[in-house]
Amino acid sequence: MAATAPALQQDDVAVAFPRRRRRKLGVYGLLVPAAVLMGVALGYPLVRQFVISFQDYGLRQQFGQPAEWVGLKNYTDLLSDPYVWAVIGRSIAFCLVNAAVTMLIGVGFAVLMSRVSRAPRITLQVALLLAWGTPVLASMTVWQWLFDSQYGVVNWVLSNVFGLEDMAGHSWIIEPLSFYFVATVIVVWMSVPFVAFSVYAGLLQVPEETMEAAQLDGASARQRFWNITIPMVRPVLSIVLLLQVIWDFKVFTQIYVLQRAGAPTRDTNLLGTLIYSYASKFSVAGALATIMLVITLALTGFYIRQMLKEDEL
Repeated sequence: MAATAPALQQDDVAVAFPRRRRRKLGVYGLLVPAAVLMGVALGYPLVRQFVISFQDYGLRQQFGQPAEWVGLKNYTDLLSDPYVWAVIGRSIAFCLVNAAVTMLIGVGFAVLMSRVSRAPRITLQVALLLAWGTPVLASMTVWQWLFDSQYGVVNWVLSNVFGLEDMAGHSWIIEPLSFYFVATVIVVWMSVPFVAFSVYAGLLQVPEETMEAAQLDGASARQRFWNITIPMVRPVLSIVLLLQVIWDFKVFTQIYVLQRAGAPTRDTNLLGTLIYSYASKFSVAGALATIMLVITLALTGFYIRQMLKEDEL
């Protein structure tokens, strides 16, 4: 009997090992359909864009003319252009400012929703959902009317209510600085609901027992917020901020619509609209889109590295 016990144990291990392997294969098998769809939907366009960026590819090539291989010429032409570097710097600055402002306001709304009573909370949530669910072009029409130089509500309030007579007839989109202010207001307004609801969901997971224990130990409301609440919802804040940086860096519709309303295009271009301006030069647009992708990966990679360092500490 003693001799058969090890043999039985070995048989159990031999049976469990294939079972564990089958379980892993089953998990990976469930990922295959999604991986195939992503490979087709994202992989092929990305590879095609990368290949075109090394070619002289324009409208003629769309009708069958062979594309000439030019190597790194498109990249060197772009990276040697001071204007492209100005647009890159402008895009990064716009992205970081918008992400920071969106996070501050969104977290503020999330904290407010977690502390007010039911009726004000539902009212605020409905307002945020309406702002979030409004189509971009429809909301842009409203914002253009609000900042209109002749009939805009903003100019009327500033000139008639606050006594700023110089603001009567003021054009907000002619000057680059005021143009980006209007664009920031619109982008933040559209992005705050996502941050607010995501962080609010994270705040609901903070245990009330922990907060009550800290209060009994004499911790103030500010100390409980910064030393307990923020560390507990930090994973949510990290992911939301990462997504916000990616979205704000590739913003296009808001900038393009404001430019079409009369803003100076060259002085207000971001990377998205600059790529669109190369619509007839597919190879140049592909090279600039690849540069934009590399910058996005660099920004997100740096941020993810910092998150991993904080987790290790």
